[in-house]
Amino acid sequence: MPVTLTDILLSTGDISQEQAAAFKDETSKTGDNEEDILLKKLPEDVVFEAKSKFYGVPLKKLGEDYIVPNNVLALIPEEVSGNYKFIPIAKEGSLLQIGMVNPQDIKASDAIKFILTSKNLNAQIFLITNTQFENLFKHYSALGTEIKEALETLDEEEISKKDIEDIVEKKQESMEEEAPISKVVAVIFKHAYEGRASDIHIEPLEKETRVRFRIDGVLHSSLTLPKDTHSSIVSKIKILSNLKIDEMRVPQDGRFRTRIGGNPVDFRVSTFPTVEGEKVVLRLLDPNASAKPLNERGFIGYSYKAIERALKKPFGMILTTGPTGSGKSTTLQSLVGELNDDKVNIVSLEDPVEYYIDGINQSQVRPEIDYSFASGLRSILRQDPDIIMVGEIRDSETAALSVHAALTGHVVLSTLHTNDAVGVIPRLIDMEVEPFLLPSALNLVIAQRLVKRLCSDCKQAVTPEGRAKEILDENISQMPNFLQEELKKEELKIYQAKGCPKCGNKGTVGRTVIFEVLEMTPELKDIILSGDVEAKIGKEAERQNMITMRQDGILKALKGLVSLEDVLQSTI
Repeated sequence: MPVTLTDILLSTGDISQEQAAAFKDETSKTGDNEEDILLKKLPEDVVFEAKSKFYGVPLKKLGEDYIVPNNVLALIPEEVSGNYKFIPIAKEGSLLQIGMVNPQDIKASDAIKFILTSKNLNAQIFLITNTQFENLFKHYSALGTEIKEALETLDEEEISKKDIEDIVEKKQESMEEEAPISKVVAVIFKHAYEGRASDIHIEPLEKETRVRFRIDGVLHSSLTLPKDTHSSIVSKIKILSNLKIDEMRVPQDGRFRTRIGGNPVDFRVSTFPTVEGEKVVLRLLDPNASAKPLNERGFIGYSYKAIERALKKPFGMILTTGPTGSGKSTTLQSLVGELNDDKVNIVSLEDPVEYYIDGINQSQVRPEIDYSFASGLRSILRQDPDIIMVGEIRDSETAALSVHAALTGHVVLSTLHTNDAVGVIPRLIDMEVEPFLLPSALNLVIAQRLVKRLCSDCKQAVTPEGRAKEILDENISQMPNFLQEELKKEELKIYQAKGCPKCGNKGTVGRTVIFEVLEMTPELKDIILSGDVEAKIGKEAERQNMITMRQDGILKALKGLVSLEDVLQSTI
């Protein structure tokens, strides 16, 4: 009974006893793969005829001029085909003929099963030679749409509201038959989009897969799926994102676009290995969304006038600061929107480009090829810019280049990570920016947080009592005198919302900004040049009548825009 390829070749008379002994001896001594050794010594078609008999898979013989139809080739992404060495050959009804170089590869077989299950197709497997595979693989270059079919599947599927209940209730055996993975993924995407989610978390737990949506900054559990579906869901998303589906040991990042309800939606994808499997987080981005004007996002009142003054200056830096998720990048987009004009050249460096803005030259940094914020800034300065937007100042080099750009007649917009506005100047000095350059380069600092906006349909005014009244009195007493005088004219009211059908019984709809600003003044310039920044900068903020983030939040709570509780929680 033949047990190796060499034995089969011997039994068919393609090699002699002496050759067989030599091949086995070489395999034993070198530890090399038997098939590789045979291919070096014998014609490829002879070895693959034996391989066909060994694995019981028919050998497909195709002419060099055979062309795979584009609609068939698009059924399997190029990267998947290249990784596993299998390729679609022809399609008859629901039967897809697939040529494989290594039919014994279990991972390749699993990938085929997953792809065809999501498309409701069956596979007919053939063995093909390495040469045949290489000739067929060249057809992908003419196709150019590796994931087109997967995206069209998401777009075309009609999802009913009952689908989520069906998916949760079905057992794994029936899911593969009645609710293919592509539909599961489409359900998740559609309901995240309709629920105004900013992020989707798909998390493997010990016994199940949990799907959570981040809405208005808070994660909400949405679905619980059978654990057996997790790897297929992750693989589906990886195919859409053109990521390596067989790489599960390291994080990967990708991006794709599809349409939901007729609207284009970009998904930014991040995978992360955990002990229970790969976690996937998707950020939802509307490519057609334009940043709202600053006053519609909550930039109102006395502090907003300082932003207006800074935007009118012909050069200098405007920095936004705050923790991750505080809306800094969106504020940058709004600032650019205020300055966008045919008469100026605006260039941006972003990581990544989340929203596309007409009239702006947007560029995405790629650290893996040494295209960083710093190197990109050097190139931008040769592009004759008027306004430069830098996604984030992360290091000393980027900080120095940004300051230099501001000093040489450019408006520079960027973000920084500090807790408040007064911390920006010490932070820049820590990043080795020369203090004497800052007064001429820096115009304004904006620090911000995002707070949930009360539902206008169900909010109700209440008179503050007890601890709430004490907190209001304490914070109002620290506000600039002109604000205290204004607030004394009316009875103080705060607002609460119980929830209604319009807000999904949450009491809130969307989020708004609470913020503070610090302007560059002659007094602040003297403080910076004196070298005693940290001790005196707080006093200068008071002299400027700076309204702090908490004070701005309290003013918005008194107007009924947000709740007092959320303001206090966001400004601890």
